[in-house]
This record gives sequence, C-alpha cells and structure tokens, in this order.
Amino acid sequence: MMKKELPRFLYGGDYNPEQWPEETWDEDIKVFKQADINSATINVFSWALLEPQEGKYDFTKLDKIIKELTVADFDIVLATSTAAMPAWMFKKYPDVARVDYQGRRHVFGARHNFCPSSKNYRRLAKNLVEQLAKRYGDNPHIVAWHVNNEYGGNCYCEECQTEFQQWLKARYQTLDNLNHAWNMNVWSHTIHDWNEIVVPNELGDAWGPEGSETIVAGLSIDYLRFQSAQMLDLFKMEKQIIEKYDPTTLVTTNFHSLPNKMIDYQQWASAQDIISYDSYPAYDAPIYQPAFLYDLMRSLKHQPFMLMESTPSQVNWQPYSPLKRPGQMAATELQAVAHGADTVQFFQLKQALGGSEKFHGAVISHANRTDTRVFKEVAKLGHDLRKVGPVIKDSQTKARVALIFDWSNFWSFEYVDGITQDLKYVPIILDYYRQFYELNIPTDVISVDDDFRQYDLVVAPVLYMVKGGLGKKITDYVANGGNFITSFMSGMVNESDNIYPGGYPGPLKDVMGLWVEESDAILPNKDVKLTMTTGDELTGYLIADLIRLNGAHVLAEYASEFYAGTPAVTENTYSKGKAWYVGSRLDHASLRKIIMHIVDDVHLSALVKEPTELEITKRQNSAGQDIYFVLNMGKGKQPLPVEFQKGYRDLLTGDSPETMLDSWDVEILVQE
Repeated sequence: MMKKELPRFLYGGDYNPEQWPEETWDEDIKVFKQADINSATINVFSWALLEPQEGKYDFTKLDKIIKELTVADFDIVLATSTAAMPAWMFKKYPDVARVDYQGRRHVFGARHNFCPSSKNYRRLAKNLVEQLAKRYGDNPHIVAWHVNNEYGGNCYCEECQTEFQQWLKARYQTLDNLNHAWNMNVWSHTIHDWNEIVVPNELGDAWGPEGSETIVAGLSIDYLRFQSAQMLDLFKMEKQIIEKYDPTTLVTTNFHSLPNKMIDYQQWASAQDIISYDSYPAYDAPIYQPAFLYDLMRSLKHQPFMLMESTPSQVNWQPYSPLKRPGQMAATELQAVAHGADTVQFFQLKQALGGSEKFHGAVISHANRTDTRVFKEVAKLGHDLRKVGPVIKDSQTKARVALIFDWSNFWSFEYVDGITQDLKYVPIILDYYRQFYELNIPTDVISVDDDFRQYDLVVAPVLYMVKGGLGKKITDYVANGGNFITSFMSGMVNESDNIYPGGYPGPLKDVMGLWVEESDAILPNKDVKLTMTTGDELTGYLIADLIRLNGAHVLAEYASEFYAGTPAVTENTYSKGKAWYVGSRLDHASLRKIIMHIVDDVHLSALVKEPTELEITKRQNSAGQDIYFVLNMGKGKQPLPVEFQKGYRDLLTGDSPETMLDSWDVEILVQE
C-alpha cells in the first residue's frame, strides 16, 4: 500500500505538554499559531506516564493532548516513547539495561540505555507500540510516526554476546571462514567453538576510547555491524506493528550527530519511509559541515528529508552556547531547506522548567512572552515558510558530483594501528566536500552501493576498505567514461580488514595506474612540499605516499624530503574515463588547485559563473522550475552574483532581489 506524503511543509517541533498544567495548553497553541507553527512532535519520552506499571496503560493525558492538537488543526508527529524506559522496568527486569564498553551494567537513569538484544525490552516495547498504534492509527492528523529517538550506543552484555555469535554463524557459516576472515592465527586467537567468541570491549580485544583501538579489527568491525543491525531490527519491529494498524502513514526515526558513528544510516535508509535528522551544529563548526550532513541525509534516499530537530537559540549540552546572532536562526534553518529539507522543526516548542534540558532554547521561553527577539524571529520564519513552503515542498536536488561516505570505512579507518594516530575519517571527507561547497557545485553524499553512473565525477577520499566487487564497480565506471578521485590510505583492505597483497591501492591499482610502495607519517606541526607540473607550490601533511607509476602521469611531485622528485598527485586515463590519486593530505588552498584542474577537465558547471562568498544551492520542483537559495552564512556584506540581479524574483519578498546581502540574509529566487 502506498504511503501518504506529508500534507504540507511542516513547521513545528517537539512539544511536551505533559510537563505543564492542562489549562496552559490552549494558550501554548495560540502562541504557536501566531508563529504559523502547524505541527507538533509529541509523546517522545512518555513511557512512564503511559505505562506506570507493567501492563497497566493510561492514555488519559495523551488522549487530551491529541484532541487539543487535532481541534487546532495541527499535524501530529506521534512518537512511540520507547527511547527511555520507566524505573519499574529496571527494577523488575535488570537485563533491559545496557552493559557499557567497560563491562558495567547500567541502572535506571538517563536515556538511550536499553540493550537491543534484551527479550524483555523487546516484549515490553512491542506491547506499548501495539497499544499506541491500535488507539491512534486511524487519526488523520497524525502525518508521521516517530519510532524511538536518536538510536545509538552499543551494548556488551551476555545476551548481546549470544546474539552476536548467532549473527556470525549466519554471516560466515563455518568457523574456518570466520578464522580466515579475522586472520585469527595472529596472537593465538583461533576460535574452535562459536561460544568462545566474546564481545570486543575494553576487557577483551579492544582498548582505549570505544571505536578507536582494537586487537582484531575484523571482530570489532563486525560487532559494530551487528549492533547497528540489532538496533535496526528493533526499529523494524516497531514499524511493523504500526503498519498493521496504520499502513499508509510515514514511519521514521530521527538520525543525529556527526554522523552517529555507531549506526550505519545507509543500511537503515531503506527501512525509513522518509529520512529525518536532528541538526545541532557546534558553535565553532565550519558552515560547510552542516551542509555536508544535509546533503548526506538527502542522498540516503535521494529525496527530501525532515529536519526533525534544531534549536531556535541555544543548546544545553555544548561546552559553550553563544546566542544565535540576529538572522542566524532563519539562515541556518533555511540552509537545511536549501539542501533538501521539507520541514523545519525545533527542539523544543516550550522550554522545560527542570531537567538537563531546561536551558535548551525553545519557541516559548521561560519568560513566556511573545515580544522576545527569538520569538519574533521564529514567527517571521513561520510566515516566510507558509508563503514559500508550497513552492519548495517535494522539489529535488540534481547533482553531477558524488562524494562517497561509507560507515564500514568510517569504522575501519579509525581502527588503523600504525603509521599515525591522527587518522580521522570525517575531517578528511570534509576536506573534499568543502571544495565543491565553496565552488557552489551541487554534491550528493552517497554510499558505495549507490549507482555511480548518474554522476560525472565520483570522489572517494581514504577509501581504505574496498569490499568485494567494489574495485570492479569503480573500474567499470571509469572505463565507461566516469571520472574518479581517491587518495592516500585507499584500497588497502577487504571487508574483514585484511590487507590486499600485491601493493596498495589493491583492487584499484589498475584503474589508478600506480602502486604505493611506502607511506610516510608526517609528524605533527610538520609538512611536506609539493610542486605541480604547472609550477604551483602545494603543501601536504599527515601522510605522504611514495608512488610508483604504472601508466599514470604526474600532476604534482614531492619537493622536499628524501622522496623529492617522485610522484605525489597523479592522473590516469583508463579507457574512456580518468582517475586521479592524491598521495598526501593537502591543505585547503593546495587541494583547491588540484580540484580546479579536475573540475576544468571534467567540464563541471557551478551554479554561478563568478566566485562568491555566498552559499548558492538549487532545488527543482515538479513543474521544472528552478529554485535558487542564496545564503550569506555570516560572511559580512556580500554582492549578489550579477546573473541573479535581473530577471529573478525573491519568493520571500515578492520583489526583485536585493543586490547586497548582509550577514545571515537569505534570498530564494525564481525566474520571472
């Protein structure tokens, strides 16, 4: 059965009326309506109220909340409340609590504290969701079901260990296969019985911060795969129950973090009816970082997503939470819309009086007034979204460049022992994303399983793990006319983190036209010099690959260290396509020179002809109308590119666009 689409562009967020006297609810809703807020996410953390003791349900308050919102014509995002367990559950069933990386069983408190393998947790969650779906599944004002909340965090208990052993049996079939995959002759680790396998926590084959150090990488990576799969199985369990009673309403869960290392969102994407995402950029995060994450979320299903949470002002959990400057809130929310969001939703709609999030920003603050700066800005954004939302909703982003982000590479790359301790996956991926962001070239952020053929250029920095078949997929893509970039630390291991013998980059050697003999670790605060064949000087750091050519030609060579005069950046023509290899981590200005060479070679077009400090993106609606978002993300006064100064209309004002944009100004332009 087909799923219903969101009925309109949603503007709202998390509302927790159960924290307030019922007589305040009507006034809250009146205030929300003043800001053109049209939706509310409810029931996210209400399990203890809904089920005060096992099997005894009380929906009295939730019934009233849903009735209030329904009468007010709000669209409702109804959560299942399974992300935080009530106290009685811990007391009665201690196995529901997670065992952490240090081997400690948790007790009641906090949230995200359930064991995904606990049979008692699964049974109790199933029963609660059954009650909710049966009771509210026919309410037409519910436009999405919000399962659990921000899944994440691993468990290392005995139940998970048993389930992991069963998961491995299904994956490897025989112990010989498992021992070979994990290379278990090292350090006498050979497994002779499935029940000898133990979880890789700090007491066993892992040490240091979780996800960063391990003795057996194959074991630790498989455990991350297993935990992600266990959590996904929980999500699917809840979704299946909901769909029994409500088969047509969208079901989702909110993804979060930078990105959440413990959950493979690309593996989860197909189970989501729509992607939803919580965006809380740090105060000191570069502005291209949230843009990257929005592009990642959009690319998970190649369709618009929900911005499920953001903040109208401050957060409560960062070490420093400066106020958003005038105009900054709207600009950052519209940045998400520009990159594919079809909702703008806040946490929270009304600021809590107690608990750890009482200083987290909200639409209705502790002052409980509508003449505050934040409320006025929220209301203005609401008015703007009511005006432009129908034009924007369901419009698509067309990208000719794809950047590969892969969770197995994320996991395996940061488990590497040797060469240098400073190998961090996300910052290197962002090096390359930033280039296309600043050039205003639309970019999808895809998985290794996506179809490369729809792109003119595929960029895969530090593609350390190349699973079976991926090398051929890349080679075929280039041979058929595609263009491909990769870098140092690529093509080194298979999906079990075992080295490809015969030289790096393993299955990519032929298409890259080279092999890497050694990799030098550049010490902190040191660098290596490079010179392009054009004479331009470049600077590299972190890693310097010593490259042997096998058909490729040199774009840049090293100009310092004992390997001066040897290849550093190469280009290889392979059948109908080209492949480039970047042998060192280049600083921003240096990488720009390499990327510009490739952009020119591939004939990639930016959205604007002239260089600009403005962020410019484009969505296209079903009528074929191009919608340009022009955002000044805090850069001081910036001129509007000349090509937009005539023949365009700003959807926000209805007039011709202003030719000078101040910090945090936004224009949404269509041709007249």
